[in-house]
Amino acid sequence: MSQYQGDHHYQLGLSLALLAFAQLIISLDINIVFVALPEIGKDLAFSDQTLQWVVSAYTVFCGGFLLFGGRAADLLGQRRMFIGALWLYAISSLIGGLAWRPEVIIAARAVQGIGGAFLFPATLSLINRLFSEGPERNRALAAWGGAGASGLTIGSLAGGLLTNYLGWSSVFYVNVLLAGIVIIAAFIVIPADPVRHEKRSFDFPSALSVTAASTLLVFSLVQGPEYGWGEPIIKYALLLALVSFIMFTIIESKSRDPLMPLHLFRNKNLVASVTVTFIYMGTFGALPYFETVLFQNVMHYNALETGLAFIIPSLAIFIGTQAGARLTNAIGTRNAIIAGCIIGIAGTLLMLPGASISASYQSILAGLIISGLGQGIVWTAMWIAAATGIDHSEQGIASGMASTTLNIGNAIGLAVLIALATTVAQRNIPENETALLATSTWYAFLYAAIGMVFALLISLILPGRKSLIIPASK
Repeated sequence: MSQYQGDHHYQLGLSLALLAFAQLIISLDINIVFVALPEIGKDLAFSDQTLQWVVSAYTVFCGGFLLFGGRAADLLGQRRMFIGALWLYAISSLIGGLAWRPEVIIAARAVQGIGGAFLFPATLSLINRLFSEGPERNRALAAWGGAGASGLTIGSLAGGLLTNYLGWSSVFYVNVLLAGIVIIAAFIVIPADPVRHEKRSFDFPSALSVTAASTLLVFSLVQGPEYGWGEPIIKYALLLALVSFIMFTIIESKSRDPLMPLHLFRNKNLVASVTVTFIYMGTFGALPYFETVLFQNVMHYNALETGLAFIIPSLAIFIGTQAGARLTNAIGTRNAIIAGCIIGIAGTLLMLPGASISASYQSILAGLIISGLGQGIVWTAMWIAAATGIDHSEQGIASGMASTTLNIGNAIGLAVLIALATTVAQRNIPENETALLATSTWYAFLYAAIGMVFALLISLILPGRKSLIIPASK
């Protein structure tokens, strides 16, 4: 290997480490705030009805701006958006930590969500640009996915420790420190954005309409179960989301440089991937919610014990993400997703005996491990599929499409699973609250496994391993 090749691989290794670390920050922040919520509510005098907005503000704005962020990465530069998003993340986290009123911390979390919406597709599209399609990119996506899985566990543990010893503000300040480190390193490690010779326009009306549609839809899905689906605010939000989406479709059909080029929908890998991602997050992605209910409300674990309970399944998911890349390289993306779905479904069904008032952690452990392995395999393979056959100039919008379906799929799936599982459980266990929670969790596990069967069927439309993948022409 020449000196140049050695330096190039070393530079790529540093870039991957930094991008994986950024993904760790994103996933860490998902869980770290959950643990601090009771202290935030008490210190800032939140009402029970408004405290949820510390979480919901991030979810709604992150989900709404993902497509915008993905296209911005394509047109303005992936490294530029990566660094800009980290600045937004750091500043909003600082304001969140300094918050003195409920409105301030909610606004900070909304801006933090927008930062996350810009950061996620920029990080993913940088990996897809820097690493060649095939085994090299697959290994890089496995490292990126593994960092995300690790961040969920670290977030639960760090949230408990920081809140306990340093107060709730520290869960925001830690983001300022971590984001600051990545910003400085990014200027040194990540290659500059390539110079664009062709003129590209940013279709702002399309971006505005699809962002409004996505934000209103995510708001409705997140708040519908809390406010009630029949409430006027939910009905109007859904109606405005539909109107905004229709406007987006009309604008896109007449645009010379559309936000979401229609030829992308001819890429079977991308179409299958975003569909699998939607189902995955609506089923496997909703499992941590029900596992938390099981640990805290049925098994009566405290916050720290719950965080510890998630270590083993998180390690299983991490191992699965690494296996996902190896399987994809060995048997192809389609077969890797199929294998991951089968393993994940089997593991989720094995979790059923643990969803009862007399069950212990040991009774659910085998299911958690096997389900986690399957989830990790599918996670890596579905992102590999989403990037396959996509031109470098469109990796951002492809990543934005996949991550938008991820966010919306999680919101829809969680709402549907809660409604279905609770309704069926109430028919059988009308009085005992603990038994009701255990039974509804049992049904949620069952419906999640059934839902992933549809992802398994969708994965069959992916091109086989020997198929030649040709990027869609513009």
